[in-house]
Amino acid sequence: MVTDSTALRYELRDPDVRLMLQVRDDNAAAFEELMLRYQNRVLNILQHMVGDRDLAEDLAQEVFLRVYRARKRYVPAAKFTTWLFTITNNVASNALRTLSRRKEINLEAQRSGEMGARPLEHLALEQSGRMPTRQADRSEAAEIVREAIGTLGDRQRMAVLLSKFEDMSYADIAEAMELSVQATKSLLSRARGKLKVVLEPYLNQGVSPQTGFAETQELSAGQPESTENDV
Repeated sequence: MVTDSTALRYELRDPDVRLMLQVRDDNAAAFEELMLRYQNRVLNILQHMVGDRDLAEDLAQEVFLRVYRARKRYVPAAKFTTWLFTITNNVASNALRTLSRRKEINLEAQRSGEMGARPLEHLALEQSGRMPTRQADRSEAAEIVREAIGTLGDRQRMAVLLSKFEDMSYADIAEAMELSVQATKSLLSRARGKLKVVLEPYLNQGVSPQTGFAETQELSAGQPESTENDV
């Protein structure tokens, strides 16, 4: 149950919450403004989750349709972005389950696109704490990062994207993904560790992350692995 004081605090601090409250009152212009502010950010997250631009566009429409349908029930219990990306995470998770059942998913076939404020190729390199020993052109680096992100589990990938592209705190990511803060920290730590391992061959020798990842998997075959289910 959200208290009146909590709702008022978010209303006063977050201009997007104020816009959403106008949407709740059937202000069409306010809804259009929220879409203009967030549709590209939602689309970018979804594209990296499902690996297909056309599908991501359909899912982004679904996200904002859910926002609109939920308007009458909306009560500001968190920042608007936290609420929005909770919906985005749920839509992405449902889509990935459907794709998995149909065996149609191909996370390596992602198309290039703009990814928020920072260049795409910086993401996994930042996460790994390393930079390549040789220079690579931007398109090659972007493709390498897409391959590296594709090796992450679904929840790891979403957590990394929310952390790096949306600059969300552990607490906000935890709320958006319906996890505890400690579980979120563990999820991100494992994701960073995996990216570091996957990118090591590329950083040192220019080897594709997929090749390096396959070799790592062969070496570690038979050893116990931690899974995201134990978060």
